[in-house]
Amino acid sequence: MTFLLTEELADAIASALENQERRFVVDAEKEALSDAASVEADEVRYYALPEWDSAAGFKLREAFVASVYAPLVKSELIEVLHSGRGVFRNFKTVLKRFPEVEKRWHRFKNKKLREYIGGWYNDLREIWGLEKLDHIVEEYDDLLRNDFTFQAYDSARDADCILHSVCVCGFCSALPDDTDCNEIENAAGELWRHLFAFGESVRQTGFICRTPDGDFAGCITAADLSSRTETTAVLTSFFVPESYRGLGIGSELFSLCLADLQKRGKRYVVTANTIIPDSLVALFERNGFRKTGSGFAAKIQ
Repeated sequence: MTFLLTEELADAIASALENQERRFVVDAEKEALSDAASVEADEVRYYALPEWDSAAGFKLREAFVASVYAPLVKSELIEVLHSGRGVFRNFKTVLKRFPEVEKRWHRFKNKKLREYIGGWYNDLREIWGLEKLDHIVEEYDDLLRNDFTFQAYDSARDADCILHSVCVCGFCSALPDDTDCNEIENAAGELWRHLFAFGESVRQTGFICRTPDGDFAGCITAADLSSRTETTAVLTSFFVPESYRGLGIGSELFSLCLADLQKRGKRYVVTANTIIPDSLVALFERNGFRKTGSGFAAKIQ
């Protein structure tokens, strides 16, 4: 007896695979799950679910952590995976402190489980003499805009928020151990504030990202340099708080800003007179920037 793998049934199977306390089978007649304690899998009406154990769950979590780029949560999750005790419980506890990363985990897990279930179902269809189906699972990172709002920068609404949210830190890693990091970071902060103030003086444009609750989750702004450089803009701010890094926010902000600058007739973007952390270099390069001296520049059209 064959059965259709409906969305409802696939969701039920995904939940059942993670249930280590009870076993289930698929009732092909009802196209629903039944408790394996009450019926016996016969591969005619009742089909055993694909194998899934704690080792598979651990590998799934390892794969997810490898995809996380937010340094703080990544290091904590790696520590949990290597702890050897209470891994699944502690993994869940860490993610609770990082709601946006937790959402990515659930999407990642759902996508991988649905792919696994789809492969198992296609194996059954092959036994039944039926053609295999294409199981296209929505990419979890494509839902960024459902979790965050991206708005055009408004000075009256956003300037104070950005100034109070941005934290300049992490610039002392390559300096001698006796370096006064507070002094260096304060200086970097002042440098950034002067550049941002310049942008305000010439009506800078850009975008700001917020969570559904309205919390600041990132920003990017750019401004004209002068009337003598009409086709060049300078980045006056670019920042994503540590707890929201690795979610694609920075890439989305870059994409929105560069597209807007192109519409405004800009051909070049530079990052002079500001400090670019090593962690952001790859992101700049992916968006067409190249290192020039101590700064970066990009030709955008």
